Amino acid sequence: MSFASPVPETEPPGDCPRCPRLVAFREALRVEYPDWWNAPVPAFGDPDAWLVIVGLAPGKHGANRTGRPFTGDYAGELLFETLSKFGLAKGTYQADPNDGYRLQGVAICNSVKCLPPENKPVPEEIANCRPFLAAQIDSLANARVYVALGQIAHQSAVRTLGGKLAAHKFGHLAEHRMPGGEVLIDSYHCSRYNQNTGRLTRAMFEAVFERALAFRP
Repeated sequence: MSFASPVPETEPPGDCPRCPRLVAFREALRVEYPDWWNAPVPAFGDPDAWLVIVGLAPGKHGANRTGRPFTGDYAGELLFETLSKFGLAKGTYQADPNDGYRLQGVAICNSVKCLPPENKPVPEEIANCRPFLAAQIDSLANARVYVALGQIAHQSAVRTLGGKLAAHKFGHLAEHRMPGGEVLIDSYHCSRYNQNTGRLTRAMFEAVFERALAFRP
């Protein structure tokens, strides 16, 4: 299986031991689904990215299965369609890490690298994984704009970029200026639940990236 990671030297090992609950879940899934990725999912995108999308964690039937962020699940369909629409990707997304689909000027880095039970990481797991997010952000020298998908991603991004949560409240399309001059834009997560309930519409999601493009260098 092949994939494009902008900062491979910042990735955790395939058997990362930091979070016992996630390790146990990973090992159980390796028995149940031996052909799946079932390991920390690496970042994906352009090493020269100016825009970084901060996600939550791998989905069970998406990235945890395929090994590429947002690939193979419902959330990824809207995300990659939107990136393609705005010229931020090249190729045709086919829900397969070997589809040749590439991001242009964009990188995706998750707040938590491993699949959490019920898609809900606990605070300790988020904190355990934050050094990897920080290292990846530090490695993306051209990154100036960040899009956080959901509140957990927002909190991880704010902390990683040196901000204070009390000064930066999460809200869809909220914009935050970080201490280093970076711009952080919030979005509701493009999950199946948010789309099906109408909390997040296609137009709302596209508006986030329209705004991000306004800061393109």
